[in-house]
Amino acid sequence: MHPWRASSSGDDREGRSRLGFRTGIGFDAHRFAEGRRLVLGGVGIDHPLGLAGHSDADVLCHAIADALLGAAGLEDIGHYFPDSDPRWQDADSTLLLAEAARLAGEAGCRVANVDAVVVAEEPKIAPHREAMRARLAEAIGVPVSSVSVRGTTTEGMGFTGRGEGIAAMAVTLLECGGAGPDKP
Repeated sequence: MHPWRASSSGDDREGRSRLGFRTGIGFDAHRFAEGRRLVLGGVGIDHPLGLAGHSDADVLCHAIADALLGAAGLEDIGHYFPDSDPRWQDADSTLLLAEAARLAGEAGCRVANVDAVVVAEEPKIAPHREAMRARLAEAIGVPVSSVSVRGTTTEGMGFTGRGEGIAAMAVTLLECGGAGPDKP
């Protein structure tokens, strides 16, 4: 066995590593829709179009939530917040994000940091970045310094480049260890 690998005694019953750092990657995309409010990172943004979706369609919150769940070795966002469940109809996605962070905590993980990118030709992210960081940090329960949000474009390529929607990607780093609900 390599010295940097967890021993079998360092794994929980599902084979997840109980100690050390774990990374998660999340992605979400939604198309633009008329008659919807645009929300990114828990912040309402003045824009003529919103995003289509069951909840408020906040792609940034959804990408981060999926990354948190993945890093903790849990199911994906659709498992916990299915679009068939009326409780999540038009829901504020910061609530989904807070629940994902809570589930990661129950799995014995603490959020070390979040790094996220919004892919959109418009709106520009920079004017809203600090408000987004604050809302995301509050939902996750970490200092604002632990959350990074950036925006980029695809320079006219693909569905975001054609202005058909917005995508977001996120990477999370969790420090995992200790007892959770399924650990001795």
